[in-house]
Amino acid sequence: MSLLRYAAIGAAVAYGINYITKKRDTDGKSILDDLNEKAPEWMDKAKKFGDETLSKVTQQAQQTQENYQ
Repeated sequence: MSLLRYAAIGAAVAYGINYITKKRDTDGKSILDDLNEKAPEWMDKAKKFGDETLSKVTQQAQQTQENYQ
């Protein structure tokens, strides 16, 4: 039974890889190409969000500490 499960998982992974790397007829690019192009932009957005969240948390922690003193 486990052999059948591993065969099904392997087939699903192979299909997924094939689907992600398949080139489109319209522009000759794949989903993976799109992800690679947009990754730096997403990283910049994630860093900005992380910095904003860290500053908010730090500010709230300082206010809480001042209230207890």
